[in-house]
Amino acid sequence: MYYYYYLFILIIFESMTSVITGDIIDSRKQKSKDWVEGLKKILSPFGETPAEWEIYRGDEFQIEIKNPEDALLSAILIKAHLKAIKLDARMSIGFGDKTHDGEKISESNGSAFINSGELFETLKKQRMTLAMRTGDMVTDEKMNLMIRLALTFMDNWPAPSAEFTAIAIENPGLSQEELAPKLGVKRAAVSRRQKRAQFDLVMDLDRYFRKQINNL
Repeated sequence: MYYYYYLFILIIFESMTSVITGDIIDSRKQKSKDWVEGLKKILSPFGETPAEWEIYRGDEFQIEIKNPEDALLSAILIKAHLKAIKLDARMSIGFGDKTHDGEKISESNGSAFINSGELFETLKKQRMTLAMRTGDMVTDEKMNLMIRLALTFMDNWPAPSAEFTAIAIENPGLSQEELAPKLGVKRAAVSRRQKRAQFDLVMDLDRYFRKQINNL
């Protein structure tokens, strides 16, 4: 009996996925050639397009992050890359299942896609650039409050701080000394960028988020 219970829990957890829906802020005020290729380069490490990520309607995009624990840090990574080229995006992260696997991610469906899409429609009114919805009200309230607090500095990252954040996330095992040549600066400058980006707080937020997802 216990075996089947734990097997059921394992199946539920493994079927859970996450979806990021986003758009480029004030894209109409900029020439598309200035950001489209940059966005494609940012999204390409997330898998194959259009099955796992897709840019559509000109300035909107959607990505499936199959390991839900990675969803928040993935969204922060995208934001950091965009801020590094002086752009930004609104993004909603939805969690749940995937009931239909379309040839394009925009054709797929499930509660993860519904949660992400419905939340995305509210972001502009809420004046938030990042939020999440798991369907668990207590978790969502706690996490969105923390995200809102983090956005007070992430929304204002200067390009050097955003660039540091992106490279540090992509190279978690590197020391400041090893990050310096990747950034093209001296080690002392790396330390300043890390502090200005409040990178330690970003990683604390990610660790807390992972615990919350595992507790769902």
